[in-house]
Amino acid sequence: MDREKIEKILQNIGMTNNEIKVYLALLKLGSSKVGRISKEAETNRSYTYDALKKLLEKGLVSYTVEGKRKWFKAVDPKRLTAFLQERQDDIEEILPQLEGVYKQTEPESDIKLYRGLKGIQTVMEDLIAKGKPIDVFGFEGQFLERMPIFSKHFIKRLEKRKIKIRHIVRKGVDVSPSKTTDVRYVSKKTISPVITNIYGDKIAIIIWSEIPEAVIIKNKMAAESYRNYFEILWKSANRK
Repeated sequence: MDREKIEKILQNIGMTNNEIKVYLALLKLGSSKVGRISKEAETNRSYTYDALKKLLEKGLVSYTVEGKRKWFKAVDPKRLTAFLQERQDDIEEILPQLEGVYKQTEPESDIKLYRGLKGIQTVMEDLIAKGKPIDVFGFEGQFLERMPIFSKHFIKRLEKRKIKIRHIVRKGVDVSPSKTTDVRYVSKKTISPVITNIYGDKIAIIIWSEIPEAVIIKNKMAAESYRNYFEILWKSANRK
């Protein structure tokens, strides 16, 4: 078990260090009392109780009472997927209100720069937040390869929100498209680390360098110009 990687991912989905220690201890121990959990997790009893309470609230731990004592047990790890989806659903519920406040101060034209995988995640979230059709060209599988967990959830959310994608890629490249994606191919032989996304009044350009970088350009005229160029490529591209 790659514990370091597991802990990092669990932190990314919103679990604290103590929650992670207790949860992993329970996976290893099975049904256990607090004292044994505390010893295995190497946390004091008060921190263990607090972590268990939060894990119970998240639906990641259950318990039974035997002889007036509680025996705790981790639920099936598949529950983590449902937990992540619930968090996403909660965010999407409040997004319209937050966007309403944000748009009051958002300029008509704007340029934002992003760096690192977290920055790319922010860009991808912006792509899906608008709910607008997305036109994409330039793709070599970097998103799927370097952000495998996030990319899977991203594709599922595209399908859930029925966001239509038109994707132009180099022949031979597998884009693993969503069910709402239409793919066409060009015979370009040069591999490019740059992906261009056109959506609404924005253009998101992602550069998959060693430390990935991205820029979001918000400008209606620029987006229309890029979209016109995309239309020319789309009409000349092949379906296979």
